[in-house]
Amino acid sequence: MNFIQTRPASRRYFPDHAPSHPERQEWVQRGANFVVVFNQCDAGDVLPRDNAEEYIAYLPDCAAVVAAGDDRLQVEAGSVVTIPPGPGSITVAGAGKVLRVFSASAARDLAAMAGNADVYAAGAPEVAPANPWGVPDGGVKLRAYRLDDYRDRPMRMFRTSNLMINIFDFAGPRDTEALSPHSHDDFEQGSFGMTGEWVHSLRYPWSKSLSSWREDEHLEIGSPSLLVIPATVIHTSRSVAEGNNQLVDIFCPPRVDFVEKGWVCNEAEYPPPPAVQP
Repeated sequence: MNFIQTRPASRRYFPDHAPSHPERQEWVQRGANFVVVFNQCDAGDVLPRDNAEEYIAYLPDCAAVVAAGDDRLQVEAGSVVTIPPGPGSITVAGAGKVLRVFSASAARDLAAMAGNADVYAAGAPEVAPANPWGVPDGGVKLRAYRLDDYRDRPMRMFRTSNLMINIFDFAGPRDTEALSPHSHDDFEQGSFGMTGEWVHSLRYPWSKSLSSWREDEHLEIGSPSLLVIPATVIHTSRSVAEGNNQLVDIFCPPRVDFVEKGWVCNEAEYPPPPAVQP
């Protein structure tokens, strides 16, 4: 593409900032097409939401009851949940973290609350618009997936018709001789540090104007945190702490290339995008 990206990466280490919600430990951050809401919950906390589209919740370390309309689902710790449109809630059974991901077009109120909302005040012409891929087979409904059921996969990807997350773990520091620098022409990537310590390395493309060139960045950040990587920027991330380091990558819309490779854990429940339909 001809567009030269000048938007800087947007990052936030949540403990350094006041919560976005006046009554609970909740932080909101956004990309062009997605909104991320992170909660540090106490037992019994309720996270209500009436949303216009499906969204995704990830509960890494606490069980919960997830409600959507009249449906209720008991969810174990270490689960991903897809939640249908309409009124619903998450009631956590114990202290822990909850990560929710929404499309920005269906959660404009949350997008406006984001700590980096000003970054997108003028839009994001370099990012392709997100259009839902279609209704899932069997209709939209509550679905839960235990990460332990997918331990044989190096990356655990889950999607809805409009969102995708990819959860992966590094035991200790990442091998610096096996990094994965790459870029995306017309979509952003959100990288959420759930546990551990991270260095995100970024290289910006050059334009004809030397004054607009940016130095390479090597952003050191702890967890919980979110980095929104702009389109066209070469990037790679490496864990640097001992113990488990978990990263959750976020995309809106879902990535066609991951679908084509058969890497999505719940792909059988959703129709493929037109580009890969037989």
